[in-house]
Amino acid sequence: MLLELLRNIFFFALHVESGSAFPKPLSKKQEEECFIRMSDGDKSARYMLIEHNLRLVAHIVKKYSSNAAEQDELISIGTIGLIKAVSTFDYTKGAKFATYASRCIDNEILMNFRAAKKSAGDVYINEPVETDKDGNALTLLDLIDDGIDIHEQVDTLIKSRQLYTFLNKCLDERELEIIVYRYGLYGKKPHTQNETAKKMDISRSYVSRIEKKAIEKLRKMYDSTPF
Repeated sequence: MLLELLRNIFFFALHVESGSAFPKPLSKKQEEECFIRMSDGDKSARYMLIEHNLRLVAHIVKKYSSNAAEQDELISIGTIGLIKAVSTFDYTKGAKFATYASRCIDNEILMNFRAAKKSAGDVYINEPVETDKDGNALTLLDLIDDGIDIHEQVDTLIKSRQLYTFLNKCLDERELEIIVYRYGLYGKKPHTQNETAKKMDISRSYVSRIEKKAIEKLRKMYDSTPF
């Protein structure tokens, strides 16, 4: 959930900038150019690939739920799958990125559904936690055996150790309380927006507004802080 919060800090900006409509998909040529630039270390190309495929996330989410409140949460989860797809896709093989990304997004949503049914805090060595370059689920055991550092992708975006400092600097008391409870910070158990709303005795939509406002504050502080 800490990784999800860090990702949300960046991707909330995409929703704000694009309004209610997601950016149009890139052409095949534009997509390939972005992957080439990304392979050369261009972070803006990575962000562009993610931003212009958010429409695909929203489309896939619709088949899992018609409830607007639930869709909002599933889009955040599906976006994590999209990030993984962009990070692991091999454009040199000639495969279609949308097909590969769809599998990764589906996997992420399905893994979230499975995890929700399990006891809080339980960790299973055979539980799917990542996807390989072909979009297949990888277990924790697979990652350990392969020596993959699951934090590496996040570290390329931001130094997560700064987060706790920023929390107390830019969030008010209510925002801090909701972010900590929602994402399970300081060693606490993470909760859904509905659970957070019940705990705080407020509506889920109000939790969502406060959460997005807090994430936007954190994003602005990251943008203005040199590393």
